[in-house]
Amino acid sequence: MREQKRLFFGLELPQQCRQELIAWRAATFPAEAGQPMAADSLHLTLAFLGEVSEEKTRALMQQAGRIAQPGFTLTLDDAGHWPRSGVIWLGPRQAPRGLLQLAALLRSQAARSGCYQTPLPFHPHVTLLRQALQPVSLPPRNFCWSFPVERFVLFQSQFSRGRTRYQALAEWALR
Repeated sequence: MREQKRLFFGLELPQQCRQELIAWRAATFPAEAGQPMAADSLHLTLAFLGEVSEEKTRALMQQAGRIAQPGFTLTLDDAGHWPRSGVIWLGPRQAPRGLLQLAALLRSQAARSGCYQTPLPFHPHVTLLRQALQPVSLPPRNFCWSFPVERFVLFQSQFSRGRTRYQALAEWALR
């Protein structure tokens, strides 16, 4: 049986933004609100691919390399709680067109390649807390982080020792 990797396309957050989000989360949500995501795990998923063979990975990487799209600015100025999945998230109130176009393109390429695609609509977000199954008071919307997005990344998700880690396998510049 061929080895498969659990993959997704996503956006890395700048280091300074990740550190600020961690500090803000600690000051905003009580410790019992949920399991916090590690700073190095904070990202925005563009297209979840699921378990992918090496052959499909190469094809997806070739397709990703042909994407010619300008960069854009991402603003994280909204928060929410999905009680069913136990996720507290941060995202844009108004997603930039470049973000929506990039996600749609990557998702359609993945679907044509036979990779799993969720039937749920794209809701750009950064997961801050998992296992937040109890009602949570969301903060007033007086927060805002903005940064330029100049590249996207193919990540591998690996679970070991009770923790999920994300490793960047390849990245492509937006131009």
